[in-house]
Amino acid sequence: MKKPNKKRKIVSYLVITLSAILMLTPFVTAALNSLKSYSQYTAIPVEWIPNPFHWKNYLEVWQMTDFAQYGLNSMIVTVLSVAGALLSCSMVAYAFARLDFPFKQSLFLMVLGTLMIPPVVMIIPQFIIFKNMGFLDTLVPLWLLEWLAQPFGIFLMRQAFLAIPKEYEEAAKLDGCSPFQTYWRIFLPMCKPQLATLTIFTFMTKWNEIMAPVIYLSSEEKFTLPIGVLSMSGAWFGQEQYLVAAALMTLVPILIVFLFTEKFFVKGASSSGLK
Repeated sequence: MKKPNKKRKIVSYLVITLSAILMLTPFVTAALNSLKSYSQYTAIPVEWIPNPFHWKNYLEVWQMTDFAQYGLNSMIVTVLSVAGALLSCSMVAYAFARLDFPFKQSLFLMVLGTLMIPPVVMIIPQFIIFKNMGFLDTLVPLWLLEWLAQPFGIFLMRQAFLAIPKEYEEAAKLDGCSPFQTYWRIFLPMCKPQLATLTIFTFMTKWNEIMAPVIYLSSEEKFTLPIGVLSMSGAWFGQEQYLVAAALMTLVPILIVFLFTEKFFVKGASSSGLK
């Protein structure tokens, strides 16, 4: 048996280590900047490590802004979006993967084709529709579209359903299950990795979304975290360390979700061909 090449192994570890350092540097730099006073933040030459650390910056950001309200709005939008994406995408994907109906392949190709349409093209039609429905300056336009099944989620879940052996479906039919019962009770629990993957992608997308809130929201009490932090930039001119701290605080929920679903996420991404 051929022994592994030690030099190649060392080079691989070096490349991985350097890549990790390169990717973590911006985050570590931002974290250190968020713990500086303004004089430390603007010091020349650069003061990389703050002395002393100003941990109170995070508390002051919380006290000086409506951070809790922005966070609550973001959480409402994100939770409803994730719930809508999981339900609608999995149901549509199950139909494309397991049910027979006319023009199934053509309709699926049309769904995939919509992935190539830039989101910016849909802004004006969607804005007119939501305006006529009376949803402007509400959170509804920010999560409602996720309940209409988005193409990426459909593709991801369809691949998962196609990988399940047909014997499960036949056994469910013998037990008297309807197509919906087969989908809900048997197929859906077997796709936890793909559901976790879809959850993380949808969570990150909706939590960090800026364009849609800027277009649909005008009242400050309806702002989500990204545009809430963005609106603070003018008020904190000369106190940019607070802005960095606020930006880092918005990352906490994403890190928590990723830590809890990381195992399923890696499995789901690898099984669906995503890299």
